[in-house]
Amino acid sequence: MAEGKRQAAEKRGRKGEWLAALYLQAKGYRILGQRVRTPMGEVDLIAKRGRLVAFVEVKYRAEVQIAAGAVTPASWQRIARAAEFWMARHPALSDYGWRYDLIALAPRKLPQHIQDAWRPGLA
Repeated sequence: MAEGKRQAAEKRGRKGEWLAALYLQAKGYRILGQRVRTPMGEVDLIAKRGRLVAFVEVKYRAEVQIAAGAVTPASWQRIARAAEFWMARHPALSDYGWRYDLIALAPRKLPQHIQDAWRPGLA
């Protein structure tokens, strides 16, 4: 990928994560982290609502359906390892439930929040 295209993709990704965070906040979630890096990988957003922690992958594409299908099983595995690492370092949340969500975004479309989009061992 050419440097200019990579920078444009990075900019779109940051915008998508920002929009997704706003969307989740409007739905009553509290954002615990954005672009959370662990030795196991990165999680786009970590959000909490009630006694549930959601590890959220954000995809921004030309069409919502393309965005929704853009996460590979290998990506989910990486996110799961990062989530396990993060949860182990936050013992105050040890009795909370947690899941893996996806927010699919496209220009001029409402975000699609897919709750419980993936479960370890099922992909």
